[in-house]
Amino acid sequence: MASPLMGGGGGLSPIMRSNAGPPAGHMEGGTGGPSAETLRFVASIKLTNVVATVNLDCKPDLKSIALGARNAEYNPRRFPAVIMHIKEPKSAALIFSSGKMVVTGTRSETDSLQAAHKYTTIMKRLKCAANCTEFRVQNMTASCDIGFPIRLEGLVMDQPRFCSYEPELFPGLVYRMYNPKIVLLIFVSGRIIITGAKTRRDMDAALEKLHPILLEYRKMPAAPSSVPVKEGAMSAGGGGRGGVGKRKR
Repeated sequence: MASPLMGGGGGLSPIMRSNAGPPAGHMEGGTGGPSAETLRFVASIKLTNVVATVNLDCKPDLKSIALGARNAEYNPRRFPAVIMHIKEPKSAALIFSSGKMVVTGTRSETDSLQAAHKYTTIMKRLKCAANCTEFRVQNMTASCDIGFPIRLEGLVMDQPRFCSYEPELFPGLVYRMYNPKIVLLIFVSGRIIITGAKTRRDMDAALEKLHPILLEYRKMPAAPSSVPVKEGAMSAGGGGRGGVGKRKR
């Protein structure tokens, strides 16, 4: 009996055809640029969170900051940092006694830097000699949708080096790209979550590589099944229900 992985004529089925090497879309240094469809896909990225770190150039007194700021909370038994919020840009800051601050919740690098300056301004008003120095983006998270369902089983079979997929534990496939170093969560619906990037350029580069790969694993809709019509069902004669019956005299 032929193997279910073999197609007609003894060749490998499309699911297994890439085992000899990664798909063409994953090859680096290709001669052609990204297609118009790929560029549209890359442009659809929506940033959902930016995490950045700042050096405050001081050792802040967390208790006095928590008591002096309305928008701050501090419970050292639960978490060793002051948690402060501002509404514009909407964000949160974690302020540590070491002089480090983490800013999270913004949706762009510009907003993250603006929020960091606002937090240091609040601390200065509370007699804390804080400055916003060494601002660095540590992680950017974004989402997008490729617009079609994806055969995740085929993708993980062909690229086990980059993929891990355990649907009984998590419904998404984890795709680890090494250049740029980014992690992508790919769902069968076509929705993709990008995490681990430090620049928007890295996100764009990752999706430019990923898009042609996913095109090879596009799940095609099943063809509608046709119900066979019984012979004589549509005939006019024969006395069947579908035909014209004889008149009663």
